[in-house]
Amino acid sequence: MTEINTKMEDVNRRMDAATEVLKKEYSGLRTGRASTSLLDPIVVKAYGAKTPLSQVASVSTPDARSLSIQVWDQELVAEVSKTICDAGLGLNPVAEGQMIRIHLPELSEDRRRELVKVAAKYAEKARISVRNVRRDGMDMLKKAEKDNDISEDEQHRFSDKIQKYTDNHIKNVDETLQKKEKDILTV
Repeated sequence: MTEINTKMEDVNRRMDAATEVLKKEYSGLRTGRASTSLLDPIVVKAYGAKTPLSQVASVSTPDARSLSIQVWDQELVAEVSKTICDAGLGLNPVAEGQMIRIHLPELSEDRRRELVKVAAKYAEKARISVRNVRRDGMDMLKKAEKDNDISEDEQHRFSDKIQKYTDNHIKNVDETLQKKEKDILTV
């Protein structure tokens, strides 16, 4: 029985992970305000290896509409600048010595609507992940019942528990999406 409880905790943990991935993806989605997390996905070719930007530079927000990147090695400034341009974030870095400045322009209404669509796609991916974990959990319960590890009543009780986990995580994903939409659309 404790093995089933451990597996149930694993199901819940995996669903939590799906919602955490969504939140991390949202942190990189631009809302019109400067945020250092906007550059979290940036990976730079440095010293013959792909390295996260945070390991070759420090990023700060001097004001609500700009980012400053202090590159620690002068030879990497051009590579960091090029990588940010090529990242598809719509950012135009300007290098000044070892400092790179990025001014964030106002988001147009069309761009805001596009970002809301991207946010909705991220949310749908998270919902699918949660449902896949639910399916795995239900399959695990059916197998445990078939192997006579648990009774039919226990299988139904655990199935209800997994469904509650699923409902709570889907609700969490939907609430997170609503907050992000509001954040994006608020001028």
